[in-house]
Amino acid sequence: MARSRTLTGQYEAMPGNPLISSITDAANPIQSAGHGCLVETAAGDWYFAHLGRRPIVNGRSVLGRETSIQKIVWDKDGWPRLAQGGVLPAVEVPGPGLPERKWPAIPDRDDFDEKALGPQWQSLRLRAWPDNASLIERPGWLRLKGRESIVSRFDQTLIARRQTAFHVVASTCFEFAPESYRQMAGLVAFYSTDNFWYLFATRADHARLALGLMACERGNISYPVEKEFDVSHQERVYLRVEIDMARLRFYRSADGKEWFPVAGEYDASILSDEHAMPIGFTGNFVGMACQDISGSGKAADFDWFEYREL
Repeated sequence: MARSRTLTGQYEAMPGNPLISSITDAANPIQSAGHGCLVETAAGDWYFAHLGRRPIVNGRSVLGRETSIQKIVWDKDGWPRLAQGGVLPAVEVPGPGLPERKWPAIPDRDDFDEKALGPQWQSLRLRAWPDNASLIERPGWLRLKGRESIVSRFDQTLIARRQTAFHVVASTCFEFAPESYRQMAGLVAFYSTDNFWYLFATRADHARLALGLMACERGNISYPVEKEFDVSHQERVYLRVEIDMARLRFYRSADGKEWFPVAGEYDASILSDEHAMPIGFTGNFVGMACQDISGSGKAADFDWFEYREL
């Protein structure tokens, strides 16, 4: 912090700078505190809204940069200070003396009945419409049209929403009729093209419709499940992912009621800012993807997507 009577200075530095920092305490629940802004409420209370991250294991932050807020008091010399004293951010702070105003909640389940996706949905680098996705071609369904590989840095089809809690479950149901192993669609936990987990449906030598699992860590692709699961008897594919802190598990179902684990438990912490190369800030996303590297644009139709925080 610094202050001056004029915009061009000269400026006087605040004794005891900085106002806020986590650098001296690696055990503090909020790390990388900073990049903030002072605000005065209508009731005359002062707060400091700032960025931070909450590591879960090995210093890794699956939720990326989050917004935090601190109570501010002014000292006898007119400098702003954290109400709790010191420079470390607090996890809980006194609320303002204002009426509560709740932000409208986003429904857990999206049945894709609207003409446009809600603001919680994001596409990767490019606008999703109309080339890659449609809510009109099959009303009540989200049609994703297969484009380039899921590791492509150019034109691929991926619709996802940000993970905003440490323990979440995301599920989806879709119809897909691949004609080649080069056509894939499914459920993805996605940090970047270099770091993701992907449970997908495709065509295999032993099955008209099969489920495979792909992992990508710092650009290195692997397939934890040696042989894809044969689900040719299903008209619809039901997939689920549960992320609990640094643990990730995938599930499959034939009816959306009885769920079976897909192989084992995996490391969710690779989907973090600190594990990304060279560096990142977004946190993890969960969502739907479709690829057709044969170039024919094979589509998958998603009936619904559900995201629940536990």
